[in-house]
Amino acid sequence: MRYAILSDIHGNVEALRAVLHDCAARADAVVCLGDTVGYGADPQACVELVAERARASVGGNHEYAVAGRLGLEWFNRYARAAAEWTRERLDEDHRAYLGALPLITEIGDATLVHASPAQPEEWDYLVTAEDGFAAFASFDTRWCFVGHSHVPGAWSLGSSGPEHHPGCASLQSEHGRRYIVNVGSVGQPRDRDPRAAYAVWDVEAGRLEIQRVAYDVDAARRKIVQAGLPRFLADRLAAGA
Repeated sequence: MRYAILSDIHGNVEALRAVLHDCAARADAVVCLGDTVGYGADPQACVELVAERARASVGGNHEYAVAGRLGLEWFNRYARAAAEWTRERLDEDHRAYLGALPLITEIGDATLVHASPAQPEEWDYLVTAEDGFAAFASFDTRWCFVGHSHVPGAWSLGSSGPEHHPGCASLQSEHGRRYIVNVGSVGQPRDRDPRAAYAVWDVEAGRLEIQRVAYDVDAARRKIVQAGLPRFLADRLAAGA
């Protein structure tokens, strides 16, 4: 069984469609780690594609904000403007769907969560080595897949000690080790690579690979500007930052 693991799509339907096309030959099923909406100009299309294609999904802070389950004071001014804009363009059914997404779930021997598995409602980022190592006590599965920071990376614990791999591109599991993997962002990468990022997890082989997919960045940027969203949200797509 091979899973395509998507996170942080952020209303970028150009990136999402490119990733779904790419993963069709690489994976048997799709799962989503949240933040399908926010920042980008196509929230409805992204919500509907994920609802149609994903075998399992969890909610992110942007879903919960749009659904009214998280106060906008948590966000910076760009994220707040995008959340308000997005909320106005989704109908009650879409908002109800987003608000009903769980914060954490399991599929096979993996935990799926948008932010940290430790108090996922606090929306903590896993960025440093210490961030990741501290989270292992909060889940029981061998694997934990996260998003939120928009930057790929991996942490593992085992008898030979802890390991941290910033910018992880591939990972072969070893007997007796447990793993946390940040799969990066489909719709707004922040690792200086503007290509969409997602992961393919081969369950039987115990292997995970981060895939990068080129998409029409210019089209996504134009839509953001034309929608009246902050231009910063368009410009950062080209920089991957």
